[in-house]
Amino acid sequence: MRCVSTRGHDTASLTEALQRGLARDGGLYVPAQWPRFAAAAFAGADSLAAVATRLLQPFFADHVLADQVGAISAAAFNFPLPVIELRAPRTYLLELFHGPTGAFKDVGARFLAEVLSRLRSPSAPPVTVLAATSGDTGSAVAAAFHRRPGFQVAILFPDGRVSARQAHLLSCFGDNVQSFAVQGSFDDCQAMVKAAFADADLQARCPLTSANSISLGRLLPQAAYYAQVALAHWQRHQRALNFVIPTGNLGNGLAALYARSMGLPVGEVVLATNANRVLPEFLASGNYQPRASIATLANAMDVGAPSNLERLRALFASTAELTQAVTAVSVTDAAIAARIRRFFADEGRAICPHTAVAAEVLAGLREGGDQRDWCLVASADPVKFESIVEPLIGQSLAVPPSLEHWLQRPALATPIAATAAALRQQLLARQGSAIIAE
Repeated sequence: MRCVSTRGHDTASLTEALQRGLARDGGLYVPAQWPRFAAAAFAGADSLAAVATRLLQPFFADHVLADQVGAISAAAFNFPLPVIELRAPRTYLLELFHGPTGAFKDVGARFLAEVLSRLRSPSAPPVTVLAATSGDTGSAVAAAFHRRPGFQVAILFPDGRVSARQAHLLSCFGDNVQSFAVQGSFDDCQAMVKAAFADADLQARCPLTSANSISLGRLLPQAAYYAQVALAHWQRHQRALNFVIPTGNLGNGLAALYARSMGLPVGEVVLATNANRVLPEFLASGNYQPRASIATLANAMDVGAPSNLERLRALFASTAELTQAVTAVSVTDAAIAARIRRFFADEGRAICPHTAVAAEVLAGLREGGDQRDWCLVASADPVKFESIVEPLIGQSLAVPPSLEHWLQRPALATPIAATAAALRQQLLARQGSAIIAE
């Protein structure tokens, strides 16, 4: 499978695209051709690992790992992603947060770690996995690469703009993982990462790879859970399932659109955003105007310049076609809080602020008379946002053992200025010094 840059000036093999992360022209890699599937192609494939194997096999058809896609999927997807039928008619909840760090980011991060580990030569120098995070990506990447030989991990997160438990999970791994508390926003973190990848001298001295959703190796496996859920719904009801997806940097929403573009029975996709309105405004007007992000209750979606917008544009022939195929709706903090409270009263389930954004958007669709089959995408465990959720629902939330394990570890993050120079200095100073457990 050949990959091309969204900016049109770089091509790469799948291996090169996975290892580089960012294209050499500053764009994002996308497959040069997309496979197409009929639902019958997944007959007998019920588990996420089985669906992922069949969905992703064409991308690895001429690849050195072609015969390992099944083993990679089985190793990466060994936790449940249940679909809950809610009390509200024809409404479902896809819980993506049952992985080791309580967020949907575990899916792509674990798949990418399995792939890169198999691609790495034992004699190669250590590679630094560099990731900016608005809350959940960093801990998922850290967990996926923790103590993997040959990898160092550097996580950048906006200091004071993630929840207390998110901050702890970002900073508790140690060993080959180092966390940096950036004195700025997520957009600053993302800009620092992109500047590092554009720094040829830094790359020569400190080989880097990406584990943000700019990495194709994180994005493609996320399409598998939309394929699995949509196929199961189609087989049961002979109707397409529509999705409301909370989104910030656009990776999760784009994965659903990728599944649909490959022929899977994914219906309408509505992107639910917080008060950072860049995506809704772009889809409404066709004009993209990035701006500084603002802090909200749904902090993992506090993005003012979603990097995956380049991939979203590349998926469609024109902006007009894109704006007709995808919609986005923005939700205020007041509505998020009210929806957490209302959802718990109506459904008896706690949801995180990001999931509440999607639930609020769906409530608006229902009030407008939409009676189709809809699935809310629950992106994170509400226990990671206990200071927001518990006062709204009036009870405490039990911490699952997988998260409790990490929360009991000491946490340490290095403060860092929001500049490319500061990150460069830290990466060079750290090169070769991380403890890689064998």
